[in-house]
Amino acid sequence: MLKIICGEKGKGKTKILLEKANDEVKTAEGNIVFLDKTNEHMCELVRDIRLINVKDFFIDSFEQFIGFICGIISQDNDLETLYLDNFLKLTCGNKYSLIEYFGNLDKIASKWNLDIIVSISVNQTEIPDEFQKDIIVAL
Repeated sequence: MLKIICGEKGKGKTKILLEKANDEVKTAEGNIVFLDKTNEHMCELVRDIRLINVKDFFIDSFEQFIGFICGIISQDNDLETLYLDNFLKLTCGNKYSLIEYFGNLDKIASKWNLDIIVSISVNQTEIPDEFQKDIIVAL
């Protein structure tokens, strides 16, 4: 299931995402992966959470990012949750293509029975109507 944390830059979305990941790992039956654009938050995550710095993999389009996500899923049969911080920078995307982006992520989450939790620096009003139901935090 796709879940969205949205709000303007600097409102505390990353802090909420880190807290959610650290809380979830206490009861998780599967693996948790946290994707970020740096290693900056490595010390803030519980060590059982795998942090991947997406910038290390030379991704420069949303299509490459989806392939990267599918590769992670294909290598981890126990994957339970993917946390994606700063979504538009991770994917080299723009806020005008959110219907396509979120639609693809939702299909992947449904097919592989996992949660994908995204933090994105846009106002709640900029999230497409069909994904308003997926917003879990709006700042």
